[in-house]
Amino acid sequence: MAFAAEREARGASLRPSSVVDGVYDNIYHRLMSLEIAPGARIPIDVLAREIGVSQTPIREALSRLEREGLVRKEHLVGYSAAPQWTRKQFEDLYVFRLLVEPEAARLAAVNMTPDALRQLESSAADMGNGAAPVDRNTRYSRFARADAHFHDAILKIAGNEVIRNTLSNQHVHLHIFRLMFHTRVTQEALEEHENLLAAFRSGDPQAAFDAMRIHIERSRDRLLSAFE
Repeated sequence: MAFAAEREARGASLRPSSVVDGVYDNIYHRLMSLEIAPGARIPIDVLAREIGVSQTPIREALSRLEREGLVRKEHLVGYSAAPQWTRKQFEDLYVFRLLVEPEAARLAAVNMTPDALRQLESSAADMGNGAAPVDRNTRYSRFARADAHFHDAILKIAGNEVIRNTLSNQHVHLHIFRLMFHTRVTQEALEEHENLLAAFRSGDPQAAFDAMRIHIERSRDRLLSAFE
């Protein structure tokens, strides 16, 4: 197990908070790579044995993943992986994204400061680099998290909390990246993010609007094959 290997490499017991973080990362990667299939039950006792921890950090990690929309909890049933999106849900979401995110990018360009731009560039760099992955699935799931942070940073700079909170509550990027595992998805997204950054660097609101619209349209087109 990646988590166990990391723990052994440190050569010391982890603090309780670190244990929960490690368990969270372990389950998160399994969900994003579909090792835990959408809709599948998540037995706490089995996970505890596999990861080598007590049930307490498993419960804490699952509670956090529930808040992020990746797992669900039912009374008397327990936890299960969130179901995969239907094509209708996917298409509805992209209609909504095209209505609001290009405008958010335009507002972000208007509100952009040197410090905010540096933070955005750092967030974009994390997607292209990041810590050495344990495997391809881990790299992909880390990219999904970094992508969510990048888009949220743009929405934060835009200053429209209604748009930001609505998209955050949908856990858009985490669910998008559960649809398909392919290097094309990440590489092309990186290139489109760079086009967004170029618009922000130039202080061009219309260019930012257009770059975000193109990015979302291409993201939609890349992922449609997941429903075929």
